[in-house]
Parts: sequence; structure tokens; C-alpha cells
Amino acid sequence: MSHKSDTAKAINYALNQWAALTLYADDGRVEIDNNAAERALRAVALGRKNFLHFGSDSGGERGAAIYTLVATATLNGLDPEAYLRHIIARIADHPVNRVSELLPWAVANQLRPNAA
Repeated sequence: MSHKSDTAKAINYALNQWAALTLYADDGRVEIDNNAAERALRAVALGRKNFLHFGSDSGGERGAAIYTLVATATLNGLDPEAYLRHIIARIADHPVNRVSELLPWAVANQLRPNAA
């Protein structure tokens, strides 16, 4: 077999990456693949084109704020649409000095008081 063949290149690559390839076998906390990370970033990649159409810097900042609220609601186990409905229904009458009570983790704790 030639050292320049595709098979030789694949074998050499695997041997050069052996420590990384077998790390998951030595440490049970390490995942065998990065699918979870790729799934988490999928929304960012899919939305990249949409972010170009915010129209202005301030529109981009508003879009980033909404995107952050939706992602944080999801990370806190909330349905993003239900969360946004919850805060939109309450924000007009809510004291401005207590706006932190409307953040996703606070709402999650309100809805699941034993989870805190």
C-alpha cells in the first residue's frame, strides 16, 4: 500500500488522533460525538440569514434580545411561546424595578416553586 493512498491517509489520521478518539472510553463524562452541541447551534446557523434582514443596528439589538429570551426560556425548560405570552400579559402592569421577576429563570421558578 502506498503511503499516499486514501486508505493510508485515513489510517494515519486515525493514529494521529488516537488520544482524542479514545478519550470517551477513558472518561465516562466525555461524549462519543458532538451531536448535542451541533443541535444547540443549529438555530443560530439557520437564523443567520434571517438576522441580515433586521434593517438597522437597533433592529439587530432588538432581535438579539428576543432571540436571547427565547433561548434562555428553552434552557430553563419553558415553552418559548408560552413564556412570551406570560410576560407580555403582565409587563404593562409590572413595576419596572421588579422586571427581573419576568426573566425566564424567575418565571420557571414561579411555575415550579419546588424546583428552586
